[in-house]
Amino acid sequence: MTTTTGNTAHNPERSWGEFGEIVTGYDIPVFNEREVRAGAGILFLIGFTGYVIAWTTGFVVPLRGFAVLFLLDMLIRLFVSPRFSPTLALGRVIVYRQRPEFVGAPQKKFAWSLGLGIALTSCFTMGWLASPLWVVLLLCGICMGVLFLETAFGICIGCELQKRFSRTAPQYCPGDSCNFDPPSSRHS
Repeated sequence: MTTTTGNTAHNPERSWGEFGEIVTGYDIPVFNEREVRAGAGILFLIGFTGYVIAWTTGFVVPLRGFAVLFLLDMLIRLFVSPRFSPTLALGRVIVYRQRPEFVGAPQKKFAWSLGLGIALTSCFTMGWLASPLWVVLLLCGICMGVLFLETAFGICIGCELQKRFSRTAPQYCPGDSCNFDPPSSRHS
């Protein structure tokens, strides 16, 4: 596994593939986990602000705005290109000077597809169904929880689900979690 430094624009060892980056030393397309976590943190910050406003005042317009932003961001990531995602682009700028930590693109695609499903469900329930506040808060709370786990701890729920339910084993998981077996603890 090759470790590279710097941004894609300044590093000839990195180029964009169909979905993910082609990086010398990696067998599959990958993403910079630092950029992905920064993007998740940005989404979390915006979403959590809307969530708190909705929780404390019952005013859901900021939360609806977040749901639309989240939906558009996931659509861009999955159907246009992740490099054009506003949150990933901002995350890329924020972590520009950090050494990349590459993770497999297939599990991120799976995770972002789940995110798209959550966003579609949330937008549908908030908009067309005009669901009660508690339903909206529950759905958005799930989304906030997933974003928090990703940004704070590097735990990708979509990646974990893909690892458990996919026919092919994932490669290059965050924190090498697909290959790491924690030692058993002994209590005396």
